[in-house]
Amino acid sequence: MELAKRPDFTEYEPRIAEWWVKSNFYQARIEWSQEPYTILLPPPNANAPLHAGHALYVVEDILCRYHRMKGDPTLFLPGTDHAGIETQYVFEQKLNEQGKSRFDFDRQTLYQMIHAFVEENRGVATDQLRRLGFSLDWSRERYTLDSEILNIVYETFRKLHDDKLIFREERLVNYCTHCGTSFSNLEIKYIDEKSPLYYMKYGPFTLATTRPETKFGDTAVAVNPNDDRYSAWVNEEIVYESLVGPRTMRVIADEAVDPKFGTGVVKVTPAHDHNDFEIAQRHHLDFVKVVNREGVLTEVAGEYAGQSVKEARAAVVEALTKRGDIVKVDEDYEHRIAVCYRCNNVIEPLLLPQWFVQVEPMVNLTLQAIEEKKVQLYPPRFKQELSRWLETAPDWNISRQIVWGPQIPAWYCLDCNPQIELVFLNEEKNPTQGHYPDLKDQYEFNTIKNGLQTLVAPVDASYQLKDGKCPGCGGEHLLQETDTFDTWFSSGQWPLTTLGYPDHDDFRYFYPTSVLDTMWDILPFWVMRMLMLGLYRTGKVPYKWVHLHSRVVDGKGQKMSKSRGNVINPIDLVNAYGADVLRFALVFGVGPASDIPLGDEKMVGGRNFVTKIWNIARFIQMQNQETPLEEYNPYQEAAEITHPADRAIVEKLNAVIAGMEEDLEKYQFAQALDKIYDFTWNEFASKYVEDFKQRSDQHQSKILLNLVFINILKLVHPFMPFVTEELYRHFPWQENPSISLAQWPNPLNV
Repeated sequence: MELAKRPDFTEYEPRIAEWWVKSNFYQARIEWSQEPYTILLPPPNANAPLHAGHALYVVEDILCRYHRMKGDPTLFLPGTDHAGIETQYVFEQKLNEQGKSRFDFDRQTLYQMIHAFVEENRGVATDQLRRLGFSLDWSRERYTLDSEILNIVYETFRKLHDDKLIFREERLVNYCTHCGTSFSNLEIKYIDEKSPLYYMKYGPFTLATTRPETKFGDTAVAVNPNDDRYSAWVNEEIVYESLVGPRTMRVIADEAVDPKFGTGVVKVTPAHDHNDFEIAQRHHLDFVKVVNREGVLTEVAGEYAGQSVKEARAAVVEALTKRGDIVKVDEDYEHRIAVCYRCNNVIEPLLLPQWFVQVEPMVNLTLQAIEEKKVQLYPPRFKQELSRWLETAPDWNISRQIVWGPQIPAWYCLDCNPQIELVFLNEEKNPTQGHYPDLKDQYEFNTIKNGLQTLVAPVDASYQLKDGKCPGCGGEHLLQETDTFDTWFSSGQWPLTTLGYPDHDDFRYFYPTSVLDTMWDILPFWVMRMLMLGLYRTGKVPYKWVHLHSRVVDGKGQKMSKSRGNVINPIDLVNAYGADVLRFALVFGVGPASDIPLGDEKMVGGRNFVTKIWNIARFIQMQNQETPLEEYNPYQEAAEITHPADRAIVEKLNAVIAGMEEDLEKYQFAQALDKIYDFTWNEFASKYVEDFKQRSDQHQSKILLNLVFINILKLVHPFMPFVTEELYRHFPWQENPSISLAQWPNPLNV
């Protein structure tokens, strides 16, 4: 078939993408005698289309296509993530547009609504993955809420619990009163802000604070033990007149107090400040809750109870000012505040009962694996960063107060713990508190028949659940924990769950996987946790290499964000330029873990390269019409080539093959692409093809013309699979018409 004058990617790219999937070219087969090459796709959110960052899956696809062409049994496994808070947040925005909120629905109804929303959108991302040409094994597609996936996640929870690495405890956590859930320390965003610093009288002291409204929860006044100004006061009690009556408070000395802040005296509010919480633990102070999960003050604030934090701050300052207790105000005090990474509302440190994982044993296993190079990182500078995250990792809060996601598999017996109805239910059933209305009616205390056999009561009694009854008292009034798992707890087990740990052949053959490719920004969220959980469950690292790829930015080098209005939809670029061109732009000239400015200039460069390859193919096809190549095999006859120009192009091609192979093994993708780009454009098209046109005897050089172009297509294929596949199948010298480009070229021997 004669090639068209110009490449029409809108015609051949969708056609080839469909052909690849229907032909099952990328279905991995187990060959026990061979070592496999495995990459698991970092699962995109099931609820939304891909963004520009997802297009960097091209790095994984390059590696998988390369190893597949090398003859390695290769698995590139796709999947999607239910994405807990991310998905619920998006869904709540849609409800808000309809004048509704999550509080208008009971838990089960809301869950089913989100489920329907996700199912409606799940196919969007997978269709886009196909359109971008990723060579995924769709027969093994996974979803984090698949039942077989959840069974493994639950089993990990049970094992952690049995090993005493899971515990439920009231601790200070980062809570967003808007989203209605807690977050781990890693998920908090910090911003610099100017806000008033209030200097107020506190008994015999004057102290500075940005949060006068939390004074109702103060349980001590603290100074630095080396601050001579206040040494006489340490361990003494002071009396001051608060807004709700006189208070008596102890003065303590603690190294955490900065003597240069304010006056060197600070108030200690253990239930609403992380530093104060630690001070309180060291000095055995009381914890008084001033702010609740609605973001309003509690009854301990007297007349200020029920006011929002912002309202109460203004009211308290006004009252203290009238009383003469505000000494001065620094209106432009610069400090860092924690905000929710989803909604940007201020995070409230709240004292709440949550489920935690004690990470120290898993951290030690992971640090040892890194030191012994059982897992390696590229670029290598990230090894130190990962080790730092591990060495400072606190116990992991895995509780999230949202509906969307798997509920934590623990049950409470309301018969042998009657206080739960008071302590647990009454606190949770207020529909404005981030949970859901009428929790007691919603559950109806149904017997739990098919859940995990783990029953945990707040009194620290752990039991085995049998026949849906409490083994402690035989009661049937059992209530499952309403908190759901942190999304990273389930996605942190992705290598285990997708491969069928522990007994599936896929797990026994493909685990540990070869490479995890992801962006450096989720090193502590996902990379670290997969290592910890993988080593904990299997004794082996989940992957041998971690490759941290670059970040896509706009053409001006700015980070993409909705607020800037510069978010790029990769499918828009595919529709305008083609998937090959986008893939080219994401690799060409990109340094390891650097920013990728994705502008029109790079896209035009990729389009020009596609056109160049296409024009070379048309020229060769026209030459072949004079002497059909079906009459001979170029590979067999190439050994007879003696012309200096022919031998020179072969030597250069051999150098490119060896160089690209070395680059790809070292994750130098830009260097590999640059080698074949330069060879194709400058050595082959500009020199060799032009020289060919001037040769009188073209028979031998025509053989080599075809032979070199065969290898060009193969070398370009992992980077730009569509145009190379389309051109390859237009020539008679393809090895097998029923198989996609399948063999990585070896150096030619001529």
